[in-house]
Amino acid sequence: MPQPRKQFGQHWLRSDKALQKIVIAAELVEGDRVLEIGPGKGVLTRPLLDKTSAVVAVEIDRDLCKLLVEKLGGVSNFLLLQGDILSLDLDTMLAGFPNFQQPNKVVANIPYNITGPILEKLLGAIATPNPHPYDLIVLLLQKEVALRLCARPSSRNYGALSVRVQYLAECEWICDVPAQAFYPPPRVDSAVVRLRPRQFHLPVTDVRKLETLVKLGFATKRKMLRNNLMSVVERDRLNQLLEQLEINPQARAEDLSIENWVALSNRLAEVKD
Repeated sequence: MPQPRKQFGQHWLRSDKALQKIVIAAELVEGDRVLEIGPGKGVLTRPLLDKTSAVVAVEIDRDLCKLLVEKLGGVSNFLLLQGDILSLDLDTMLAGFPNFQQPNKVVANIPYNITGPILEKLLGAIATPNPHPYDLIVLLLQKEVALRLCARPSSRNYGALSVRVQYLAECEWICDVPAQAFYPPPRVDSAVVRLRPRQFHLPVTDVRKLETLVKLGFATKRKMLRNNLMSVVERDRLNQLLEQLEINPQARAEDLSIENWVALSNRLAEVKD
C-alpha cells in the first residue's frame, strides 16, 4: 500500500463527515463532468463517480495511479491522467475522450504547497481570466489560505490574494477541517471553500492596470496606499481621486473593497500618460 509522500504534499483525508460536506458543497447532478486534482487513494473519487457523468482525476504519484487503476479502472465514467496538473494541457489530453471533455466542476483536496498556482490555473488572473470558466470549484485547502480567499475589506486576512480571487469568483466558506481529519496530520488546520467563477459586475477599463494597482498596493501592507502607488500616480493626484471616490486618503490597500479598486483603476485609466 503506497504511503503519503512529503515531496507531493500528500495528506489523505479520512473524515467521512468532511467528505460528505465536500460532496454536498459541489451541488453535483448527473450531467456534471468533474475534475479532481490529487485523488490520492480515491476516497473522494468514489462518491463523485456515484453522482456524476464523468470524473477526470489527475494524479502525479505513479504508485497511487497504479492503486487507482486497481480500484477504479473498470468504472466507465472514470478517467485517470498521470501527471502534474500545473503542466498538463487538459484540452489536448481529453481530445480523444469525448465523454470526459470540458469538465464543468472541480472538486479536490489539493496539495497545499502549490495552492497559489492551482488557483491561477483554475481561475486565471485579473488580466487573463480563464476563458472557459468552471461552473463551480470546491477545494479543501489550508485554513490560512481559505481565510484569505473569503476575507472582507479591512480585516486582518484581506490582501492581494483576496482581491484577485474575489474579482474572478464568488467565495464561500463551507466548513473547517481539523488536522486530525488527515493521515498524516498536517501541521495546520484546513477548510473547505466553494468558488463560483463569474464576470465581475462592474466593467473594468484596463484590466492590466487594475492588476498592477493591486500588486503595488499590497506590496507593503503597513504603508498607506498613496505611498505604495507613487510609481504610477502622483500623490496629490491620488489624494484627489480618493476623495472623489469617497475613500479615505489615508487608507491602506486592505481598506479598499474590490469595487473601490475597480473604480480607482478606471479613473486612473482616464488619465493621459
